[in-house]
Amino acid sequence: MPAPSFPPLSPAALPDERDAQTFELRLERYGPDLLESLRAVYGNDLGDLPARLLEVLARNFRERPADLRRLDEARLLRPDWLQGPEMVGYVAYADRFAGTLAGVGERLDYLEGLGIRYLHLMPLLRPREGENDGGYAVADYRAVRPDLGTMDDLAELARGLRGRGISLVLDLVLNHVAREHEWAERARAGEEKYRAYFHISPDRTLPDLYERTLPEVFPDFAPGNFSYDEGAGGWVWTTFNAYQWDLNWGNPDVFLEFVDLILFLANRGVEVFRLDAIAFLWKRLGTDCQNQPEVHLLTRALRAAARVVAPAVAFKAEAIVSPRELLGYLGRGAHAGRVSDMAYHNSLMVQLWSSLASRDTRLFAEALWAFSPKPTSTTWGVYVRCHDDIGWAIADEDAARAGLSGAAHRHFLSDFYSGEFPGSFARGLVFQHNPQTGDRRISGTAASLAGLEAALEVGDAGRIDDAVRRLLLLHAVILGFGGVPLLYMGDELALLNDYEFADVPEHAADNRWVHRPRMDWDLAGRVSSEPHTPAGRVNAGLRHLLRVRRGLPHLHASVESWPLPSPDGRVLLLRRDHPLGVMVQVYNFSEQEVVLPAYELRGALGAEAVDALTGSRLHLERPTLRLEGYRALWLTQIG
Repeated sequence: MPAPSFPPLSPAALPDERDAQTFELRLERYGPDLLESLRAVYGNDLGDLPARLLEVLARNFRERPADLRRLDEARLLRPDWLQGPEMVGYVAYADRFAGTLAGVGERLDYLEGLGIRYLHLMPLLRPREGENDGGYAVADYRAVRPDLGTMDDLAELARGLRGRGISLVLDLVLNHVAREHEWAERARAGEEKYRAYFHISPDRTLPDLYERTLPEVFPDFAPGNFSYDEGAGGWVWTTFNAYQWDLNWGNPDVFLEFVDLILFLANRGVEVFRLDAIAFLWKRLGTDCQNQPEVHLLTRALRAAARVVAPAVAFKAEAIVSPRELLGYLGRGAHAGRVSDMAYHNSLMVQLWSSLASRDTRLFAEALWAFSPKPTSTTWGVYVRCHDDIGWAIADEDAARAGLSGAAHRHFLSDFYSGEFPGSFARGLVFQHNPQTGDRRISGTAASLAGLEAALEVGDAGRIDDAVRRLLLLHAVILGFGGVPLLYMGDELALLNDYEFADVPEHAADNRWVHRPRMDWDLAGRVSSEPHTPAGRVNAGLRHLLRVRRGLPHLHASVESWPLPSPDGRVLLLRRDHPLGVMVQVYNFSEQEVVLPAYELRGALGAEAVDALTGSRLHLERPTLRLEGYRALWLTQIG
């Protein structure tokens, strides 16, 4: 059977000759990726899918606004736009940041002043009423939460951001929809077309077979992976919660629906899509139904479709998986650089907190060595924390190479960051304790986990100083690692845990809301005039790090950061080989002064180097280098 192809484009689809020429050139470039991926997933006989897909692409191309078409051309001329050192992200819930989308628009001076170029607003598409998994149970992808505004307000905000060089980032939940979504409602009403959008079993036979190898995501409040639905007359696949119905991506109609949704939102100004729960898309009996090959093929196909209509758009994979699996989301082999443009470096976040608790970076280095080089055209999303909990994703083999027991170290970290371990500086909460696996994840703001809350409780100036230094060290690592550093709202002000979450009925059962406080605009307004307070010190220190980063081409994300052997386990050494010269970063993860032999640095940098963070020269021909507690150095070669 011949390979599938697109039918000829009708002149009526794109009556403007220049538009038609641009569209056809892009289809020639990205069409093979699109159809080859679909053939690998759905088989050689795609039926009328190419024709229906062409209609969706042409319609959305025709509707794309002129200013976004200009952005498309600019991005095609600068394909590394996500990789430059000026690219810094900010992550916030719109309501907690500024009340409404219009309110966010009134705070753009603040974001621009921080140097933000990428704004991720947490789920804001219309969710189901009541419990909605923090907005990840979407009832309508073409509407905004009514309390935040309208789709027109979103487009207006995107224009305002774009005018300041800031890209709007939005969550796109791919694995499931709310039980109240139109597709699910029509499935429950008995429409066969929409029942085929989901996994619905008449009895427990098939679900029980799958459950033998499926893990539980929320064992505390959503055990199991299937829920009986009276209206549907069967057991519905619900990986996360009973009100979130998993989609059947084995049905090409689901793929087509999401192509149209992505392009609809792209035409409203969304520039980066965070592909939520992407690892779970494909179901295969006898597996954990995560990271299946079809997931990468489907993502590649979605990306190729977006490239035809809106090449300014990028994809970020929300795949919190092992290093062995993670590279698949950026592309391996023939897929390299053709799946997602960006992925979360979850391991980096975990190792930051691990090293801070243990004052030992050997596991950190071992974990980084476990990563294969990513495609040079892609980038990492790096972060100190996120909206989610911290799960201790530490591989047993990495721990063993560092001389540790993986299980014991994970237990230690849960104890330490919940404040149970003797001498812990942290104030965190245990999230989703699973006695069967020993999994005990942690909730908490960066400042509370780094010791500021506990230090302020006793008013100990030395402990406050240590906490501030820890926070700046953590941010120095993510800003220096390479990729898009993602600052979580309020961390620039060292906001503490918000225990009032328990007073809100829809939040009370989910302690992750403890680290989703409301923005303190009063503090933000006065922080620069209070330089000696913890918030003032963190804010000034972070702004300094951001300014230095913007001027350092060595931090372009196409370059990898690799660990160097460290003469002292408390110190992490990272090397970056940029065409302008070698850069070595030095991080002391303890409160103690470390006397570091200089030979490792001298071998990489030569006799002299400049610390970009202070502008001072270091003479590396001397035998030792003194590092005060929680000190960071960004060293570049001279000449």
